[in-house]
Amino acid sequence: MDAKRVKQILSSSAEIDVKYNGVSVWIDGLNEDGRTATVHLRDPQLEERTIVEIHELVEEL
Repeated sequence: MDAKRVKQILSSSAEIDVKYNGVSVWIDGLNEDGRTATVHLRDPQLEERTIVEIHELVEEL
């Protein structure tokens, strides 16, 4: 994924399935470096946030 698509997903009202290492995540924000994003698992019990390289994020269609 690239920074442009991350921004589109963040501004969308649609629920878009994004995976990191095969696990569904929510994108919380694109970081200032434009190469990383803060994400957390799509599990209401798990709020731990992680910084990941955006090229490792995959949009499930």
